[in-house]
Amino acid sequence: MGLSLREHVAAFSEYLVQIRALSPHTVTAYSKDIRQFAAWMQSTEGREFLPEEIDHTLLRSFLGMLRRRGYSSGTVARKLASLRAFFRYLEQTGVIDVDPSALLRSPKTPQRLPIFFSREEMISALVAPQGDSFQAVRDRAMLEFFYSTGVRLSELTGLDLPDIDLRDCSARVRGKGRKERIVLLGRPALDALKDYLKTRAELIRKKERTDEQALWLNRSGTRLSGRSIQKMVRRYLRLVSDREKVSPHVIRHTFATHLLDAGADLRAVQELLGHESLSTTQVYTHLTTDRLKQVYRQAHPRAEEEYRPKEASDEE
Repeated sequence: MGLSLREHVAAFSEYLVQIRALSPHTVTAYSKDIRQFAAWMQSTEGREFLPEEIDHTLLRSFLGMLRRRGYSSGTVARKLASLRAFFRYLEQTGVIDVDPSALLRSPKTPQRLPIFFSREEMISALVAPQGDSFQAVRDRAMLEFFYSTGVRLSELTGLDLPDIDLRDCSARVRGKGRKERIVLLGRPALDALKDYLKTRAELIRKKERTDEQALWLNRSGTRLSGRSIQKMVRRYLRLVSDREKVSPHVIRHTFATHLLDAGADLRAVQELLGHESLSTTQVYTHLTTDRLKQVYRQAHPRAEEEYRPKEASDEE
């Protein structure tokens, strides 16, 4: 007898970690969606299914249940994506002959434009950490690094000292799937980083136990966690904005938007962000187009004038 669905889910999670090198958060989300599907099948049919017994009608019924319970189109689409990844894995490993999810269409989801800050807001946030304490110097360097490079939170958290090249004004980061790329440091970010490295060296000398490889340290001398960085960034961003949802990712959106606003090539921005697909980067062109329309309406003397066609006269 073959493995149970639960055992296949465990093997799939291991595959996502070891082979696909996905983040723990992503792996947990995939597993949770698949387990929800398995629990629904057991509660509906009264038994646990083997993978080869699952067909597209069962999957369609599950998605229909989600819609009836009020799940948003985006959530339903995400759960379907999790199931598709799982059944593709089962097909590739020879557990099933046909992928039952291949016949299903993902629900249309409204495109949400990323939140970003104006130049003025971003500059105010960058100078928000005041003082010469270890925390203030570190936070200034971290905010400058985020804005200068557009890195993801996980990429910044995982940085080690050897990843930084002060001479080349660059850093090596490991993105999704452990793919490496080079990001660039502007002069303000480089200066702030040099100040932090001096303060960091002083902290290392004072502490008995430290993480000497990690770039970003807490006051105890160990690697700063992603959650701590997230809280820090939110605290400073809320000083300059009344938006409810602010996070390190908003700085990433701001980085991309400001580059495109200034005329940067879309493919260059794609490479700097570490996007696999150009279509992922293209969402920022909507932001810049909207900005251009707003500037045009505000600046052009006849932009807001209503167009009225000339009425035909009797003489014509």
